Amino acid sequence: MKDSIETRLGMFFALAIIAALVILESLGTFAFFQRGYHLHALFTNVQELKVGDAVKMGGVPVGRVENIALTNAQARVTMNLDQKMKDQVKLDSLASVRFSGLMGQNYVDIAFGTPAGVKALDDATLPSVEQPDLSALMGKLDKVAGGVENLTRSFSGEQIDKLFGPLTELVKNNQSNITATLGNAKLITDRIEQGQGAVGRLINDPALYVTALNAVSNLQGTAGDIKKAVDDAHTLLASANDVIAQVKSGQGALGRIIYDEGLYRQITGTMTNVYEITDKINHGDGTVSQLINTNSMMKDVKLSLQKLDKATESLEDTGPLSILGTMVNSLF
Repeated sequence: MKDSIETRLGMFFALAIIAALVILESLGTFAFFQRGYHLHALFTNVQELKVGDAVKMGGVPVGRVENIALTNAQARVTMNLDQKMKDQVKLDSLASVRFSGLMGQNYVDIAFGTPAGVKALDDATLPSVEQPDLSALMGKLDKVAGGVENLTRSFSGEQIDKLFGPLTELVKNNQSNITATLGNAKLITDRIEQGQGAVGRLINDPALYVTALNAVSNLQGTAGDIKKAVDDAHTLLASANDVIAQVKSGQGALGRIIYDEGLYRQITGTMTNVYEITDKINHGDGTVSQLINTNSMMKDVKLSLQKLDKATESLEDTGPLSILGTMVNSLF
């Protein structure tokens, strides 16, 4: 009997110790006895966060809240993380207090930092992000619910009749017209579905679609040609502006003719001389004028050419020695 009681007591204490270990593990109490990786974050409101609550990163538990203390009008949360998280947390990782249920199960969430961020060393302080207060959100929802309730109360049976009564009467008085309109709409949709009419062909006829697509393509090509013509016109206008600018600055032959007074005087003098020469020719002055205006001079020229022709013919009949003798006699 004695052995049986001792055995039962031993089993009871063993079960109690196991239950206590399970409770301590669930509460995160063992984390206080482990040498971990400590980080801090400052919040204006921790929203019912408690010591022992989980610390998560990407939704995965990585540690526990070790301490919460007030400092400089802020709540300083100390977190005990696993040693393997030293390479994961960066100095630009944001810490925020979130809740995982409506019963107030809060936890600290640490966001992943940038790949180029500096690793957060032990006892470093992370930047924090404040989440909306759950109680404030519930208060706003309560106000919204109250407003909706007041709105539904304002619509009594009489008011609903006043609001929808004219609409109901309108539907009753035009029931036949509404039925006919719906029938026509159904007929139109059936015809469109069968490919009848312009709209039906436009929707159901692939050839019409291809034609429309080709027309749009041609229009785009025409637009491209028009754009090219406009660009060419702009280029031509720019060239014309350059030429006008050069003329205004006195460059080139045309610019010198327009703006160079000396060249203008030379051209004017030349034109005056040409005018005087042509005037003399018209009045019969000079050899050229006689050549043009006098028939006798033309006759003399023709007679001289005829004599020259006869002289050459006589020379052709005379031998080389005779020609040489004639030339010598003419000289001596």
